[in-house]
Amino acid sequence: MDQKDKVLEAVSLIHERIKHQPRVAVVLGSGLGAFADSVQEAIEIPYREIPGWPASTAPGHAGKLVSGLFGNTPVLVMQGRLHYYEGYSLSEVVFPVRVFGEMGIPFYFATNASGGISHSLAPGDLVLIYDHINFQGHNPLRGPNEGSWGPRFPDMTFAYDRELMDLTEVSASSLNMQIRRGVYAAFTGPSFETPAEIRMLRLMGADVVGMSTVPEVITARQMGMRVCAISCVANYAAGMYEKPLSHVEVLQEMEKASGKLVNLLQSVILKLGEKMQ
Repeated sequence: MDQKDKVLEAVSLIHERIKHQPRVAVVLGSGLGAFADSVQEAIEIPYREIPGWPASTAPGHAGKLVSGLFGNTPVLVMQGRLHYYEGYSLSEVVFPVRVFGEMGIPFYFATNASGGISHSLAPGDLVLIYDHINFQGHNPLRGPNEGSWGPRFPDMTFAYDRELMDLTEVSASSLNMQIRRGVYAAFTGPSFETPAEIRMLRLMGADVVGMSTVPEVITARQMGMRVCAISCVANYAAGMYEKPLSHVEVLQEMEKASGKLVNLLQSVILKLGEKMQ
């Protein structure tokens, strides 16, 4: 069975289980699973029950799909994502995105926890990603191209949708919340970056660094989905302070900051739902 057959099998099971055709897919990063609690008429599907869907093994990732309504907008929420460092191939990492694309979901919202590279950022700050640097060494589109999924050489100039970015900034303003635009750099992990790597990224113009999101965005854009990505700074990047980095600290900081990001995400999706009516 090739990847498309596996994707279609997963799509079939999900459609059998859910009540509403999703309009928005949301991927929740480390420690950000609380958004799923606000979904109405929620139906939960553990990843292990979906054919071909890899298990989420990272701490702070529950590993289940939540389908339902947010306001009047049908959503499909990934409570926990997949990472390259978990040992999966990139085609496995982006398998959920392929499923969302085949389901015809037009909007893809990604959230993540990141390390702050810019000296103007502090733990708890929100960053609206407007561009990225792929330091993972691979591209999820490598290999045979499935023509029905999109072009062989998709353009990444506008990988992050400008209208959704504007909508997010309007939502942040209405909540008296600060958010700034920034460039996200993706490394493979699972080790944190070195101080020298952080200095290099700063010179390159990156603002935050993490271990996810970029393969998903590339795949979503190839499939024609409109992408919005919001990063929550969980810690200062390596070398900015003497304190060693730890994932426990990341999860602790995300627990403190998650309410802010959840409120923003809720506001953006409500406004998007109003525009779609």
